[in-house]
Amino acid sequence: MSSPLFPDIVVNGTTIPAADIAAEAQHHPAPQGKPGLAWRMAARALVVRRLLLEEAERRSLAAAPQELAPGKHETEAEARIRAVMEEGVCPDPVTEADLRAAYDRAPGAYRAPALYQPAHILFAARPDDTPVRTRARERAKAALQTLRDNPRRFAELAREESDCPSRDAGGELGQIGSGETVPEFEAALRAAPLGEIHDQLVETRYGYHVLRLDMRADGAILPFEAVRPRLARACEKANWTRAARGFVQGLIDRAEISGLDLETIPAGPVPA
Repeated sequence: MSSPLFPDIVVNGTTIPAADIAAEAQHHPAPQGKPGLAWRMAARALVVRRLLLEEAERRSLAAAPQELAPGKHETEAEARIRAVMEEGVCPDPVTEADLRAAYDRAPGAYRAPALYQPAHILFAARPDDTPVRTRARERAKAALQTLRDNPRRFAELAREESDCPSRDAGGELGQIGSGETVPEFEAALRAAPLGEIHDQLVETRYGYHVLRLDMRADGAILPFEAVRPRLARACEKANWTRAARGFVQGLIDRAEISGLDLETIPAGPVPA
Protein backbone atom coordinates (compact mmCIF):
# COMPACT_ATOMS: atom_id res chain seq x y z
CA MET A 1 0.00 0.00 0.00
CA SER A 2 1.36 3.42 -0.93
CA SER A 3 1.72 6.36 1.47
CA PRO A 4 2.76 10.02 1.16
CA LEU A 5 6.29 9.00 2.17
CA PHE A 6 6.40 5.89 -0.02
CA PRO A 7 4.04 6.49 -2.96
CA ASP A 8 3.38 4.46 -6.05
CA ILE A 9 5.42 5.63 -9.06
CA VAL A 10 3.82 6.12 -12.47
CA VAL A 11 6.02 5.78 -15.56
CA ASN A 12 4.45 6.65 -18.91
CA GLY A 13 1.08 5.59 -17.52
CA THR A 14 2.31 2.34 -15.93
CA THR A 15 2.18 2.11 -12.12
CA ILE A 16 5.09 0.71 -10.14
CA PRO A 17 3.47 -0.26 -6.80
CA ALA A 18 5.08 0.89 -3.56
CA ALA A 19 5.17 -2.77 -2.48
CA ASP A 20 7.42 -3.63 -5.43
CA ILE A 21 9.72 -0.75 -4.51
CA ALA A 22 9.87 -1.91 -0.90
CA ALA A 23 10.86 -5.40 -2.06
CA GLU A 24 13.57 -3.98 -4.31
CA ALA A 25 14.91 -1.74 -1.51
CA GLN A 26 16.57 -4.68 0.24
CA HIS A 27 19.09 -4.73 -2.63
CA HIS A 28 20.03 -1.07 -2.10
CA PRO A 29 21.72 -0.56 1.28
CA ALA A 30 21.72 3.05 2.42
CA PRO A 31 24.14 4.95 4.69
CA GLN A 32 23.32 4.99 8.38
CA GLY A 33 20.78 7.66 9.20
CA LYS A 34 19.33 7.76 5.67
CA PRO A 35 16.78 4.93 5.55
CA GLY A 36 14.69 6.67 2.90
CA LEU A 37 17.60 6.66 0.44
CA ALA A 38 17.35 2.89 -0.06
CA TRP A 39 13.69 3.26 -1.03
CA ARG A 40 14.45 6.10 -3.47
CA MET A 41 17.36 4.21 -5.04
CA ALA A 42 15.14 1.16 -5.43
CA ALA A 43 12.44 3.30 -7.00
CA ARG A 44 14.92 4.75 -9.48
CA ALA A 45 16.19 1.27 -10.40
CA LEU A 46 12.64 0.08 -11.12
CA VAL A 47 11.88 3.21 -13.15
CA VAL A 48 14.97 2.62 -15.28
CA ARG A 49 14.06 -1.04 -15.68
CA ARG A 50 10.55 -0.08 -16.80
CA LEU A 51 11.90 2.41 -19.34
CA LEU A 52 14.39 -0.09 -20.76
CA LEU A 53 11.69 -2.70 -21.19
CA GLU A 54 9.47 -0.14 -22.90
CA GLU A 55 12.35 0.76 -25.22
CA ALA A 56 12.93 -2.91 -26.02
CA GLU A 57 9.23 -3.17 -26.86
CA ARG A 58 9.39 -0.05 -29.05
CA ARG A 59 12.35 -1.51 -30.93
CA SER A 60 10.68 -4.95 -31.16
CA LEU A 61 13.71 -6.53 -29.51
CA ALA A 62 13.72 -10.07 -28.20
CA ALA A 63 16.59 -12.07 -26.75
CA ALA A 64 17.06 -15.60 -25.50
CA PRO A 65 18.15 -15.73 -21.83
CA GLN A 66 21.84 -16.47 -21.45
CA GLU A 67 23.48 -18.67 -18.83
CA LEU A 68 25.13 -16.45 -16.22
CA ALA A 69 26.64 -19.28 -14.18
CA PRO A 70 26.19 -23.04 -14.08
CA GLY A 71 22.46 -23.58 -13.62
CA LYS A 72 21.65 -19.86 -13.44
CA HIS A 73 20.07 -18.06 -16.41
CA GLU A 74 18.84 -14.55 -17.11
CA THR A 75 15.15 -13.90 -16.83
CA GLU A 76 13.35 -12.93 -20.02
CA ALA A 77 13.23 -9.31 -18.81
CA GLU A 78 16.97 -9.31 -18.10
CA ALA A 79 17.65 -10.70 -21.56
CA ARG A 80 15.56 -7.96 -23.19
CA ILE A 81 17.31 -5.27 -21.15
CA ARG A 82 20.67 -6.66 -22.25
CA ALA A 83 19.51 -6.60 -25.85
CA VAL A 84 18.35 -2.99 -25.72
CA MET A 85 21.60 -1.89 -24.05
CA GLU A 86 23.63 -3.71 -26.70
CA GLU A 87 21.69 -2.00 -29.48
CA GLY A 88 21.17 1.41 -27.92
CA VAL A 89 24.50 2.14 -26.25
CA CYS A 90 27.12 3.43 -28.67
CA PRO A 91 30.35 4.22 -26.79
CA ASP A 92 33.02 6.41 -28.33
CA PRO A 93 35.95 4.43 -29.71
CA VAL A 94 39.12 4.51 -27.67
CA THR A 95 41.89 6.36 -29.48
CA GLU A 96 45.63 6.16 -29.03
CA ALA A 97 45.49 9.71 -27.67
CA ASP A 98 42.98 8.58 -25.02
CA LEU A 99 45.30 5.78 -23.91
CA ARG A 100 48.33 8.06 -23.79
CA ALA A 101 46.43 10.70 -21.80
CA ALA A 102 45.22 8.08 -19.30
CA TYR A 103 48.78 6.88 -18.81
CA ASP A 104 50.26 10.37 -18.51
CA ARG A 105 47.73 11.34 -15.81
CA ALA A 106 49.22 8.84 -13.35
CA PRO A 107 52.20 6.84 -14.64
CA GLY A 108 53.11 5.99 -11.05
CA ALA A 109 49.98 3.84 -10.86
CA TYR A 110 51.57 1.36 -13.26
CA ARG A 111 54.50 -0.29 -11.57
CA ALA A 112 56.25 -3.62 -11.52
CA PRO A 113 55.58 -5.58 -8.30
CA ALA A 114 57.23 -4.16 -5.19
CA LEU A 115 59.58 -6.31 -3.13
CA TYR A 116 59.58 -6.51 0.67
CA GLN A 117 61.80 -8.27 3.19
CA PRO A 118 59.84 -8.48 6.45
CA ALA A 119 60.13 -10.33 9.71
CA HIS A 120 57.15 -11.00 11.94
CA ILE A 121 55.95 -12.67 15.09
CA LEU A 122 52.54 -14.25 14.56
CA PHE A 123 50.01 -14.76 17.33
CA ALA A 124 47.58 -17.00 15.48
CA ALA A 125 43.79 -16.95 15.86
CA ARG A 126 40.93 -17.69 13.50
CA PRO A 127 38.65 -14.72 12.68
CA ASP A 128 35.60 -16.50 14.13
CA ASP A 129 37.22 -17.56 17.43
CA THR A 130 36.69 -14.47 19.56
CA PRO A 131 38.15 -15.75 22.85
CA VAL A 132 41.34 -17.04 21.20
CA ARG A 133 41.60 -13.88 19.14
CA THR A 134 41.32 -11.72 22.24
CA ARG A 135 44.10 -13.68 23.96
CA ALA A 136 46.26 -13.51 20.82
CA ARG A 137 45.89 -9.73 20.73
CA GLU A 138 46.90 -9.41 24.39
CA ARG A 139 49.97 -11.61 23.82
CA ALA A 140 50.89 -9.56 20.75
CA LYS A 141 50.51 -6.29 22.65
CA ALA A 142 52.80 -7.59 25.39
CA ALA A 143 55.41 -8.68 22.86
CA LEU A 144 55.27 -5.33 21.09
CA GLN A 145 55.77 -3.50 24.38
CA THR A 146 58.77 -5.70 25.17
CA LEU A 147 60.30 -4.90 21.80
CA ARG A 148 59.69 -1.18 22.20
CA ASP A 149 61.94 -1.39 25.25
CA ASN A 150 64.45 -3.77 23.66
CA PRO A 151 64.17 -4.15 19.86
CA ARG A 152 67.16 -6.50 19.75
CA ARG A 153 65.04 -9.26 21.30
CA PHE A 154 62.96 -9.62 18.12
CA ALA A 155 64.55 -12.89 16.91
CA GLU A 156 64.48 -14.32 20.44
CA LEU A 157 60.77 -13.54 20.91
CA ALA A 158 59.98 -14.89 17.45
CA ARG A 159 61.57 -18.23 18.34
CA GLU A 160 59.75 -18.33 21.67
CA GLU A 161 56.32 -16.91 20.78
CA SER A 162 55.57 -17.04 17.05
CA ASP A 163 52.99 -19.45 15.64
CA CYS A 164 54.56 -19.21 12.17
CA PRO A 165 57.23 -21.64 10.89
CA SER A 166 59.39 -18.56 10.29
CA ARG A 167 60.12 -18.64 14.02
CA ASP A 168 63.02 -20.97 13.23
CA ALA A 169 64.56 -18.10 11.21
CA GLY A 170 63.97 -15.50 13.91
CA GLY A 171 60.73 -14.45 12.23
CA GLU A 172 62.35 -13.55 8.90
CA LEU A 173 60.13 -14.26 5.87
CA GLY A 174 62.65 -13.62 3.11
CA GLN A 175 61.67 -11.60 0.06
CA ILE A 176 57.95 -11.19 -0.66
CA GLY A 177 56.52 -9.65 -3.82
CA SER A 178 53.29 -7.76 -4.29
CA GLY A 179 50.33 -10.12 -4.31
CA GLU A 180 52.15 -12.94 -2.51
CA THR A 181 50.54 -12.29 0.87
CA VAL A 182 47.09 -11.35 2.11
CA PRO A 183 45.98 -7.76 1.32
CA GLU A 184 45.86 -6.62 4.94
CA PHE A 185 49.46 -7.74 5.54
CA GLU A 186 50.67 -6.16 2.30
CA ALA A 187 48.98 -2.89 3.27
CA ALA A 188 51.02 -2.93 6.47
CA LEU A 189 54.20 -3.62 4.49
CA ARG A 190 53.54 -0.52 2.39
CA ALA A 191 52.97 1.62 5.49
CA ALA A 192 55.59 0.25 7.89
CA PRO A 193 58.71 2.31 8.65
CA LEU A 194 61.83 0.85 7.08
CA GLY A 195 64.34 -0.84 9.37
CA GLU A 196 62.17 -0.51 12.46
CA ILE A 197 59.55 -2.46 14.34
CA HIS A 198 56.12 -1.23 13.31
CA ASP A 199 54.57 0.60 16.25
CA GLN A 200 51.13 -0.86 15.50
CA LEU A 201 49.98 -4.47 15.60
CA VAL A 202 49.02 -5.83 12.20
CA GLU A 203 45.68 -7.65 12.25
CA THR A 204 44.99 -10.18 9.50
CA ARG A 205 42.70 -13.16 9.01
CA TYR A 206 45.49 -15.28 10.56
CA GLY A 207 45.75 -13.35 13.81
CA TYR A 208 47.99 -10.56 15.06
CA HIS A 209 51.49 -9.82 13.83
CA VAL A 210 54.36 -7.86 15.28
CA LEU A 211 56.10 -6.59 12.15
CA ARG A 212 59.60 -5.44 11.30
CA LEU A 213 60.35 -4.33 7.74
CA ASP A 214 63.99 -4.75 6.77
CA MET A 215 63.79 -3.83 3.07
CA ARG A 216 61.29 -2.34 0.64
CA ALA A 217 61.89 -1.78 -3.07
CA ASP A 218 59.12 -0.12 -5.03
CA GLY A 219 58.68 -1.56 -8.49
CA ALA A 220 59.84 0.50 -11.44
CA ILE A 221 57.24 2.46 -13.41
CA LEU A 222 56.17 0.31 -16.34
CA PRO A 223 56.45 1.80 -19.85
CA PHE A 224 53.33 2.77 -21.75
CA GLU A 225 53.48 -0.19 -24.13
CA ALA A 226 53.61 -2.66 -21.24
CA VAL A 227 50.34 -1.40 -19.77
CA ARG A 228 48.59 -0.49 -23.01
CA PRO A 229 46.23 -3.55 -22.98
CA ARG A 230 45.19 -2.78 -19.41
CA LEU A 231 44.62 0.88 -20.27
CA ALA A 232 42.57 -0.09 -23.31
CA ARG A 233 40.26 -2.29 -21.22
CA ALA A 234 39.81 0.45 -18.61
CA CYS A 235 39.12 3.15 -21.20
CA GLU A 236 36.67 0.94 -23.11
CA LYS A 237 34.78 0.24 -19.89
CA ALA A 238 34.74 3.95 -18.97
CA ASN A 239 33.47 4.93 -22.42
CA TRP A 240 30.75 2.27 -22.30
CA THR A 241 29.63 3.39 -18.85
CA ARG A 242 29.51 7.03 -19.96
CA ALA A 243 27.49 6.14 -23.06
CA ALA A 244 25.16 3.87 -21.06
CA ARG A 245 24.44 6.64 -18.56
CA GLY A 246 23.68 8.99 -21.42
CA PHE A 247 21.34 6.45 -23.06
CA VAL A 248 19.44 5.86 -19.82
CA GLN A 249 19.25 9.59 -19.09
CA GLY A 250 17.76 10.14 -22.54
CA LEU A 251 15.00 7.66 -21.76
CA ILE A 252 14.34 9.43 -18.47
CA ASP A 253 14.25 12.87 -20.10
CA ARG A 254 11.62 11.74 -22.63
CA ALA A 255 9.45 9.91 -20.07
CA GLU A 256 6.51 11.09 -18.00
CA ILE A 257 7.27 10.13 -14.42
CA SER A 258 5.27 11.05 -11.33
CA GLY A 259 5.80 10.24 -7.66
CA LEU A 260 9.61 10.49 -7.78
CA ASP A 261 12.18 13.26 -8.30
CA LEU A 262 15.03 11.42 -10.03
CA GLU A 263 17.37 14.41 -9.86
CA THR A 264 17.74 13.96 -6.09
CA ILE A 265 18.80 10.30 -6.30
CA PRO A 266 22.31 8.91 -7.01
CA ALA A 267 22.35 7.31 -10.45
CA GLY A 268 23.73 3.95 -9.30
CA PRO A 269 25.18 1.31 -11.63
CA VAL A 270 23.89 1.16 -15.18
CA PRO A 271 22.31 -2.11 -16.35
CA ALA A 272 24.89 -4.23 -18.14
